[in-house]
Amino acid sequence: MVDHKVYDLVGVGIGPFNLSLAALLDDCTEVKTVFFDQKPHFDWHPGMLIVGTRLQVPFMADLVTLADPTNKYSFLNYLSEKNRLYPFYFLQRLDIPRREYNDYCQWAADGLKNCRFGKKVSSLEYMQSEKCFVITVQDMKTKEITTYKGKNIVLGTGSTPVMPKSFQGFSEEDVFHTSQFLKRQKRCRKAKSITVIGSGQSAAEVFRELLKERLDHQYQLTWITRSPSFLSMEESKLSVEQFSPDYVNYFYQFPQEKKDEIFASQDLLYKGISAHTTTDIYNLLYEHSVSGEELDVSLQVLTEVKGIEEKGDNYKILCHQWQQNKEFSHESEVVIVGTGYRPNVPDFVKKLDSYISWDDQGRYEVEADYRLRLDLPNQIYVHSGISHSHGLGSTNLGLAVHRNKVIINHLLRKEIFPIYDKYVFQNFDAEKFN
Repeated sequence: MVDHKVYDLVGVGIGPFNLSLAALLDDCTEVKTVFFDQKPHFDWHPGMLIVGTRLQVPFMADLVTLADPTNKYSFLNYLSEKNRLYPFYFLQRLDIPRREYNDYCQWAADGLKNCRFGKKVSSLEYMQSEKCFVITVQDMKTKEITTYKGKNIVLGTGSTPVMPKSFQGFSEEDVFHTSQFLKRQKRCRKAKSITVIGSGQSAAEVFRELLKERLDHQYQLTWITRSPSFLSMEESKLSVEQFSPDYVNYFYQFPQEKKDEIFASQDLLYKGISAHTTTDIYNLLYEHSVSGEELDVSLQVLTEVKGIEEKGDNYKILCHQWQQNKEFSHESEVVIVGTGYRPNVPDFVKKLDSYISWDDQGRYEVEADYRLRLDLPNQIYVHSGISHSHGLGSTNLGLAVHRNKVIINHLLRKEIFPIYDKYVFQNFDAEKFN
C-alpha cells in the first residue's frame, strides 16, 4: 500500500518531545506532518508510573505552554476539560504527579490527527531521484505495510533501559530493570528478600515504594550503590538555570572533547535523587523503627556490584567496597537494577549511514538547530542521543518546547516562534558579561 502524499515532516516515535512538536504544528496549514509510534497508544515509562511520584519539572513544561500559552493542548486546558482546575488550584504545587502527566499526554495524543499509534517504522531510505525519504510502516495489528514519502524526518525514538551483561540471562521475573517495576510488583510482594541496585531517581522511587509496603509483606530490603552516598539532586533555583536555552547555546560552542569533560562533571544536576524523595525515604525508615524491633532494611554505599550468580532460589550478589578494597556477597530472591538508559538509535538509521556524519565515538554529529549533519539537501531533526552535543538538558522536558520552536522555525524558514537572546538571570559566556 502506498500513501501518495509527500509530507513535509515525518516523525518517528511519539514520546513527549515529538508529541510536543505535533501539537505545536497541529494548526499549521503550511506543512503536512505525520508521526508514527509502534505502541498502541501513548504511554510514558509505564513501569514507573508509581503512585506518589512527581514530574521533576513544573507543570509549565507541558507540550506547548513555553511556546504558546494559548494553545489548546496546554496542561491548564487539559485540567479545564477534565474539570480538575479547582483541585489543582487547591493542590498549590508547581509539580504534578507523573501519572497525571501521562494522562495529559494521552489526552493530547487522542486529539492530534497527525499522530498514528500502532504503526512501526521498519525502514527509512533516501530516494535520490525525488529528493525525499521513503518510510516503510507496518500496522502492528493487521501487519499491513504502507510506504510514505517525506521531505524531512524528525527522530524521537527515546531511550532504552541499560541492563549490564552481568545481570542478563536470568529469570526476568527475578532480575529486572527498574523500568519494569510495576509489571513485577506482585512478584516483589511474594519475595522473602529484595535488593535494589543503583542510586538514581528511579532506584530511589522503587526503593521508596518497596519500603512503604515492607511492613505488610515482611521481605528483607536492601539498597546498594557504588556512590559515596545517596546524593540529592542539585535543585537550587540558580543551579537549574543550566536547564535553559542560554546554557544549551553556551555548551554547544565548545569542541567535543571539552563538552565531554563538562558533561562528566554535572552528575548531580541530572543523576541525583530529588530532595522530596530522600526525605520520604528517611521518614519511612524512621517510622519503621518506632517499634524498637530490628529493622530488616539495609542501605549500603561505596559498593560496586561485580555480578550475580544463581544460588538455589536466591541470587548471590558479588560486591566490592571500593574504598576499603573489600569483597563480600549478599543473597537476594529478587534483584532490581537501576542502571539508567541509553539513546535508542533504530537499526533503520544505519541504512542512511553513508549520509550521516558520526564522531569518533559513534555518536551523531548534530548542528546547533538539532539537525543531523547530513550529506543531503533534506533534513533529519533529532530529539534523542544528543547529550554529547547539546548537554545535560537534552532529555529535560523543560527544554522540549524550546527545541521544537527552533526546529519549526528552521523547517518553515521563518520565525514562527520568537527566539530570545536571554532567558535567565545569570551569564555563562564571558563575552556577554556587562
